[in-house]
Amino acid sequence: MSPAKTKPAPVKRKPTTAAPPARRPDLHPLADSSRLRCGWADPKVELYPAYHDEEWGVPVHDEQRLFEFLVLEGAQAGLSWSTVLRKREAYRAAFAGFDPQQVARFDRRRVERLLKDPGIIRNRQKIASAIANARAFLKVQETFGSFDAYSWRFVTGGVPRQNAWRSLREIPPSTPQSDAFSKDLRQRGFGFVGTTIVYAHMQACGMVNDHLVGCFRHVECARLK
Repeated sequence: MSPAKTKPAPVKRKPTTAAPPARRPDLHPLADSSRLRCGWADPKVELYPAYHDEEWGVPVHDEQRLFEFLVLEGAQAGLSWSTVLRKREAYRAAFAGFDPQQVARFDRRRVERLLKDPGIIRNRQKIASAIANARAFLKVQETFGSFDAYSWRFVTGGVPRQNAWRSLREIPPSTPQSDAFSKDLRQRGFGFVGTTIVYAHMQACGMVNDHLVGCFRHVECARLK
């Protein structure tokens, strides 16, 4: 006769909790100095540091550069900015150096060629929007004399708005100014210009200074007009 079988005592397990995702630091130290850089410009991400240090937040008044940022910000929708930066040179080649007059003349055959170009984001809607935006851009130039004169009306006094954020979490995805700019652009026939995209454009073109106050570029960009 075999001994009676007994149920093993249940093993008590300690409840487990998933570790919270690591929060992106607000600031990164520069490798060669004691200066600090905005935390989104991760030095491990190709092209981010140079873009942050040399371009982001610098006031832009050149027409082709303004059109370039409109195209690139629209292309970014749903993607990371690092993806767009890596494709920037290919975009310059594909979109005639971001000359709005040339892009406005792109026809259906040119669109089909662009859709086969592995160097850019091959999204038919984004490509069609870039061409339509070039045509709308030219109309704005006719109406206001320049896109520069038109776009800078959306910040008080036509000068960069100086913010004083201390944390990345404080930076808003949009503002009343980007809401107004976005609405006006859409009324003028522009596409891929939602308020979040437009606010990113305003940041990139230095219409707002969103460098954190602890970032070495905050003071430098504050001196620029």
